[in-house]
Amino acid sequence: MLKLNPTKEALGFWNSLDAKQYRQIGRKVLSLLLDPHPNDSAPLIGHPEYFRVDFGEYRIIYRVEDDTIKLTLIGLRNDGDIYKKLKRKLAG
Repeated sequence: MLKLNPTKEALGFWNSLDAKQYRQIGRKVLSLLLDPHPNDSAPLIGHPEYFRVDFGEYRIIYRVEDDTIKLTLIGLRNDGDIYKKLKRKLAG
């Protein structure tokens, strides 16, 4: 089974959600540990080592390294802010 390694940014956003959304995102993240490339995941254009998966109004960005899922960012799906954050993270 894979291990989960979330970033501070991902954990911070996840912890800021209300209880219902927190549990829903948690279920989706845990399902990635069983199947890191579900049918609804897609590689990011320009960064094929990163994948995105949507859950409701949220987008989860992650990558798989060996036996670890690196949970990079969680954010609003219809908001380009998550991609701006990813761009800053990759540049820095």
